[in-house]
Amino acid sequence: MGKSKRYWLLKTEPSEWSLSDQESNGGISKWDGVKNKQAQKNLKSMTLGDLCFFYHSGTKARSVVGLVEVSREWYTGDDEGVEGEGAVDVKAIGEMRKCVDLKEMKGDKGISTKGFVLFRQPRLSVVPVEEDVWNKICELGNGFCGDGKEDCESSDDE
Repeated sequence: MGKSKRYWLLKTEPSEWSLSDQESNGGISKWDGVKNKQAQKNLKSMTLGDLCFFYHSGTKARSVVGLVEVSREWYTGDDEGVEGEGAVDVKAIGEMRKCVDLKEMKGDKGISTKGFVLFRQPRLSVVPVEEDVWNKICELGNGFCGDGKEDCESSDDE
């Protein structure tokens, strides 16, 4: 039996690395720089094909803005020489049709009653997402570009 797909949330400050950066970088990047041991454990638990919400954190925005997929499982660089540090590679999948704000998630009974780790440990940069919470956030965001539903409009049309 194969492993079932799991879901995650990856937090980043948009001034450090944004979804636009991710997409303009050929869509694939190394997700590294995670120092917290629990967040590292979560990264190490990721498997190929797992989906992750791309979450912009910080003072200006706290919202799910897009999705990425794990394209390379946990690895460490031989030349880095830093004990315990590693990364996973993620590939851009698409933007949310509507960004899902933290306040909106907290106000939704379908999410708030589930004990979502993001609410319990808000400083953790890599958190697991239960499938029902994942589905609810996707619903709140009207899905994402690339989900096989109607196409997203290009921002070039404006």
